[in-house]
Amino acid sequence: MKVLTMILAGGKGERLYPLTRDRAKPAVPFGGIYRIIDFTLSNCVNSYMKRILILTQYRSFSLEKHIQLGWNILCNKLGEFIHIVSAQQRIDEIWYQGTADAIYQNLYILQQERPDLVLILSGDHLYKMDYRNLIFLHQEKGADLTMATLEQPKAMSRHFGVIEVDQQQRVVRFQEKPRQPRTIPGNPHAILASMGIYVFNTEVLVRRLIEDAKQETTHDFGRDIIPSMVPRDKVFAYIFQDQKLNRAGYWRDIGTIESYWEANMDLLGASPTFDLYDPDWPIFTYDPPAPPARIISINTPPVNSIISDGCIIEADKIEHSILSPNVRVFSKAEVKDSIIMEDVTIERGAKIRKAIIDKGTVIPQDLEIGYNVRKDRKHFTVTESGIVVVTRDTRLE
Repeated sequence: MKVLTMILAGGKGERLYPLTRDRAKPAVPFGGIYRIIDFTLSNCVNSYMKRILILTQYRSFSLEKHIQLGWNILCNKLGEFIHIVSAQQRIDEIWYQGTADAIYQNLYILQQERPDLVLILSGDHLYKMDYRNLIFLHQEKGADLTMATLEQPKAMSRHFGVIEVDQQQRVVRFQEKPRQPRTIPGNPHAILASMGIYVFNTEVLVRRLIEDAKQETTHDFGRDIIPSMVPRDKVFAYIFQDQKLNRAGYWRDIGTIESYWEANMDLLGASPTFDLYDPDWPIFTYDPPAPPARIISINTPPVNSIISDGCIIEADKIEHSILSPNVRVFSKAEVKDSIIMEDVTIERGAKIRKAIIDKGTVIPQDLEIGYNVRKDRKHFTVTESGIVVVTRDTRLE
């Protein structure tokens, strides 16, 4: 069975601004040493899905550079590859109009590769999934389309495509972001939500994309393609479970500053919600040379934090935070509940709380960030929940 994986990585990421000011959303740094797309790509490699296309569009330089440096690990001689496919306007002089249109504008690749199945993924989601289980169910059911789904609270329905299935897991109804969703039978407080992960029979996918392209639609899988397929094609749901914990698997769509900050915080703690340290499921990335982290002096030992290579610490306190490579924290400085990206300098006496400090920024001596919302709003982006974002290469006085 020949499977081609296509990763959608061309979204603007407007809700994640200013982290996406200079980079595509899948290229945003995450968890100290990673980029967001590393998790989807690691899922592919760990699932032995090694024929991969990454469809890019906006601000793609940082993403393309990362892929070239960190993901040259497959063997072309064995038919393995990760290729970047930039938006080429082959169909018309327009950019991708939706998720389905991104695939439609690259149908020529399917004609060249001729896969039996097409696995469609997003490059901005955080989770660990063995796609072989999804494909096995697809084959077992004789499906035209199989969607990965996840149990979610009913109150979240306006953020997801909501799926209703019969006893055989066949999809009988699909609602895109409904206010009054169909709940899971026997559980009126939960819904079955689409994860934006699809495996299609190639022939069916091509027919449905061509049909959609001829109509006035949003050319989106959730809004258009899937609702049109449910009544006439064999559409099934794969329910994503954490096999070790016997519960719904961990999954996050990193679409906003809040969800980005929360997902990073999920990496911390004695038993983190999302575990980076699973030897059975390694997360691969580009790992540039850096010396070991060095702690010169600190009044309180670092607590519940990730400290990457190249960091030099002589702070008062590092608590519940993520420090990316080559961060320098000077004496009497404090960092709490924060994400500090690569090459940031925090000078003597500065205090950082519940903040995201982007790459290359210098925080001057005695400056406080995250302690006075009114003051912070004059200089930085501040979310409704009070997360302060300092943009890349900022020089403060």
